Amino acid sequence: MYAKNTWKKYEDHSDEVMSFNEDYKRFISQNKTERACVKDAIEMAKNAGFQDISCFDELKTGDKVYVNNRGKNIALFIIGQKPLYEGMRILGAHIDSPRMDLKQNPLYEADDFALLDTHYYGGIKKYQWVTIPLSLYGVVVKKDGTVIDVVIGEDDNDPVVGVSDLLVHLSGEQLDKKAAKVIEGENLDITVGSMPLKGADKDAVKANILKLLKDKYDMEEEDFLSAEIEVVPSGPARDYGLDRSMVAGYGHDDRVCAYTSLKAILDSDVSTYTSCAILVDKEEIGSVGATGAQSLFFENTVALLLMKMGIDSFVKTRETLARSMMLSSDVSAGVDPLYASAYDKKNAAYLGRGIVFNKYTGARGKSGSNDASGEYVGHIRSIMDQAGIYFQTAELGKVDQGGGGTIAYILGNYGMDVIDAGIAVLNMHAPMEIVSKVDVYETYQAYKVFLKDA
Repeated sequence: MYAKNTWKKYEDHSDEVMSFNEDYKRFISQNKTERACVKDAIEMAKNAGFQDISCFDELKTGDKVYVNNRGKNIALFIIGQKPLYEGMRILGAHIDSPRMDLKQNPLYEADDFALLDTHYYGGIKKYQWVTIPLSLYGVVVKKDGTVIDVVIGEDDNDPVVGVSDLLVHLSGEQLDKKAAKVIEGENLDITVGSMPLKGADKDAVKANILKLLKDKYDMEEEDFLSAEIEVVPSGPARDYGLDRSMVAGYGHDDRVCAYTSLKAILDSDVSTYTSCAILVDKEEIGSVGATGAQSLFFENTVALLLMKMGIDSFVKTRETLARSMMLSSDVSAGVDPLYASAYDKKNAAYLGRGIVFNKYTGARGKSGSNDASGEYVGHIRSIMDQAGIYFQTAELGKVDQGGGGTIAYILGNYGMDVIDAGIAVLNMHAPMEIVSKVDVYETYQAYKVFLKDA
């Protein structure tokens, strides 16, 4: 069903839309880092009957298995009726989001304040991240290998931190700068304290912060060297709009597609082809590293699955990937009526009109794009129409207005059919993003149809 208001489909049973989004709000509120997403995904998978790959000496039809890569990247499979080497049906999303990361030597004192130095991660408008409540969220890894979870600012009784801004009365020069320079990257330092440690003379405020960290986390200043602490917006996702039709929260890009992909496979039965959902890290900085989509983790995992089916073959591994079909589950830019001039409205995504298919993304002449074949787009259209799924097609914005990419082209390098498919978002990459509840639910339904019928 192409480009229709999807709320009309659920006029008589909108409760199921609202209920599904309550679970989604829990997920996005409690999982603001990749590690947290993977940890929660494993618990959800276990509850749905999935087991770690190490539990299987051999694999057969119906087995439900997951593979955890360094706590930041996870792949889940339901082994299908056909041999694995005939291909899979794959949902792929990323679980990292734009944010600020603490530097390795972050803590310093200036003018009786203790501050933490940061380096922003992914594409952000830096001015959006000042004067809002922020949380510290991540892990500290000590030299003996002990991993300590850190979450400060999410509990109602926790303090929050933040980045200050210059008062308007003294900001004449600042306001003459271009938006990209109003807040400099090196000035995105968070204030964490102003009380001196009793009896301390030099850097007494910093010393007090170190004492607090020592008391709560058994953490020394040197432990920042091996910490991964992210600075994220504080507080839970909330209903947005007087009609509660939308969800406002941090990290919809791309955890809204990660959650719907995860739920789709957890709620699926055995299909003709092996079903897969893979959640990856590092997409916002180019899908690099051992937990990004460009790593060999997924290829190695497919080889491992084949080995547990009695097949040890590089060729069969590559054939499996080349014969697969994939939805690159990532968000799209929803039309904002306040900034309508940035979009080609005939080829744009709208909130409330169902799942969005992007035949291509990229920028400046489709650079960096996957660009799905017409045959594959036709196949997907047929599946969605037969199932009564409401969908729309879109580009990211007007030609030469900007652009962006996803993991689609990376998996497309194996020769598999891939198309971007996800949810329209307002305020993308801002500390507060907006999605439509009905799009979240319809995308979940679309992903389940894909795993079953593609």
